[in-house]
Amino acid sequence: MFAYQLSIFAENKSGKLAKVTGVLAKEKINIRATTIATADTFGIINLIVDDPKRAEKALSGAGMTVHLREVLAVLIPDVPGGLDKLMQLLYEEGININNAYGFVLESSKKAVFVVDVDQMRKTEQLLESAGFKTLDVQSLSAV
Repeated sequence: MFAYQLSIFAENKSGKLAKVTGVLAKEKINIRATTIATADTFGIINLIVDDPKRAEKALSGAGMTVHLREVLAVLIPDVPGGLDKLMQLLYEEGININNAYGFVLESSKKAVFVVDVDQMRKTEQLLESAGFKTLDVQSLSAV
């Protein structure tokens, strides 16, 4: 199962994130996870939202540069070594991680690690055969 990540290219200036959140709030789109990475004067805002296609349309309509891409949202145990099991599996199979971030769903029980990898289909099959559960848009919205 794939989830979707919105990546918004934005100037590193005051108010840019507020513009993004304002558009999504007006459309009643819920943000489930976010990361921001900047490089000097520009940055990338990555979002997981409950309605990614509608969010892409709304943000593009507001004049923002938006890219919607498939990602894998992997459910992992929130225990020491929980992430390592996933990382070792991807490493052993030669899967390169382009972008990743995580968040805890329930302390000491479960977390989600979102990965954008170079071999999405292979990784999805590998995770399934190794017993990892991936979450789609609806599953992420329900957590």
